[in-house]
Amino acid sequence: MIGLDRVRELGARESGLAVVFTTRADGTAPGSVVNAGVLDHPLTGEPVVAFVARGEVRKLANVRARPRVSLVFRSGWEWVAVEGEAEVAGDPRLLRDVYAAAVGGTSEEWAELDGIMAAERHTAVLVRPERVYSNPGS
Repeated sequence: MIGLDRVRELGARESGLAVVFTTRADGTAPGSVVNAGVLDHPLTGEPVVAFVARGEVRKLANVRARPRVSLVFRSGWEWVAVEGEAEVAGDPRLLRDVYAAAVGGTSEEWAELDGIMAAERHTAVLVRPERVYSNPGS
């Protein structure tokens, strides 16, 4: 069961926690923990893996400059990785959809955070999965 269903399964076990890797200008790959989930792209309808980043963070600057992204979801010793091209979007409704896909609930339940997300300049990062792979036996 390698694919986005596996991403959904492992993500659900760990509140959508994943490690995202971006690329610095020097080619190194910093990692950080984010809440991420699978949802349909708002324009194309294709499934994407998405996370939210605050406006001041380096990972967002890295994605804008070099849009290749990898995410790893894990639960226990099981893991699944997603690699792909990323794009950024700041629509407040989309931010809620990402949190709902990652952590759970409905988009409306996340509406109370709109003010905080706007003040912190949260931005959604949508990753089109080009490679999805997992550890053997998972």
